[in-house]
Amino acid sequence: MSVATPTATQEATKAGNYFVSNYPPYSFWTTDQVPELHKRLDQSPKPGTPLGLYIHLPFCRKRCHFCYFRVYTDKNAAEIAGYLEHVLLEARRYAAYAAIKGRPLKFLYMGGGTPSYLSSEQLRALMTGLGEIFPMHELEEVTFECEPGTLTPKKLQAIRELGVTRLSLGVEHVDDAILEANGRAHRSAEIFRAYEAARALDFPQINVDLIAGMLNDTDEGWMRAVSKTIELAPDCVTIYQMEVPHNTTLFKQMTEVGSTVAPVADWETKRRWVSEAFACFRAAGYTVTSAYTVVRDPARTKFVYRDALWTGADLLGLGVASFSHLQGVHFQNQHHLDLYETALDKGGLPVFRAYATQPEELVIRELILQLKTGSADPAWFSKKFGVNIAENFAAQWESMRERGFLAPGSDLFQLTEPGLLRVDRLLHDFFLPHHRNARYT
Repeated sequence: MSVATPTATQEATKAGNYFVSNYPPYSFWTTDQVPELHKRLDQSPKPGTPLGLYIHLPFCRKRCHFCYFRVYTDKNAAEIAGYLEHVLLEARRYAAYAAIKGRPLKFLYMGGGTPSYLSSEQLRALMTGLGEIFPMHELEEVTFECEPGTLTPKKLQAIRELGVTRLSLGVEHVDDAILEANGRAHRSAEIFRAYEAARALDFPQINVDLIAGMLNDTDEGWMRAVSKTIELAPDCVTIYQMEVPHNTTLFKQMTEVGSTVAPVADWETKRRWVSEAFACFRAAGYTVTSAYTVVRDPARTKFVYRDALWTGADLLGLGVASFSHLQGVHFQNQHHLDLYETALDKGGLPVFRAYATQPEELVIRELILQLKTGSADPAWFSKKFGVNIAENFAAQWESMRERGFLAPGSDLFQLTEPGLLRVDRLLHDFFLPHHRNARYT
């Protein structure tokens, strides 16, 4: 058995964020830019800009060792109900502004935490409340994240009746010992039971999440996880490479023993594992549609949330610590539950920090996010922004070509597979100089 062990090279997994989800980096967002958000909330939206809604539901049975989201494992039903009331209060407050008022939602995403931790009654109350606040007649996608061990046929039936079109199962792995070592609450039997129950309800799309490089994983263990997932035949599979952000229990354990190297697979191993997974999924008829995603039928299976967000849609995030991008302003809510609820109780918005993007930064943001799909189209950027990304980023493209990360001879800037597998590292080259080599979060 080949066990993945950390190395002392630069490829070792060290603390910090690897996955690039926005630009400019979160560490540049500040409280003194929050007034700019309030100013733009009173302005009408740019015509044709889609609007999506993200709801953060921060409750879990257990905190995973690698989790860096704001989650709570000690809240009772009354506290959860109180939180949901505050989320709806926040929604009503935003819906009164010119930037939001009357705009139909194109997509809705419920993330966590563990949305499926909530009871069926709590979920119905939340969806009913949202439907009274936002026009939903143009909704194209409703995504709902689940932890397999929280699902029963009855709860899945309720979730289906709420209009969920994309059910995302946080499987991560199928080996019980690996799930236990990484702090996951569910086990393999719950995965297969939940999946079959969900498939029986004919959800339009079922996604399965996997993580390459978890604690104690091996070559054999990883390939078994891939093989078992292929047997399930989900519509979509999302594969992440394990990272260790600073606000994880795994990083805390590293600090206690004085280690700078995480006890997980190094980056070379993780890239190899994802490459091997991609090959297996392709052989099973899947198509690779991003650095993290394989899809069984690209003509039928879309990810509206991702594609809209990566091409400039507005996103309103509700709930503690949630992130938003609206009217050209990034902002994040208060990241502690009491501060979040207190701000709403006092009649205000629970915004903690913000960043008003400049035109050049908006171009970079959409460029780096679209590169995560494997390509960027110069004609698209010329039409939308009036910029020539071939000229503006000539040095970056040339560097990528020299290293074998960019395919030659195409009207698109197309990443090779080695480039796709390390895209989050390559994206930093496109950052403005003062945003590089800074902490991402």
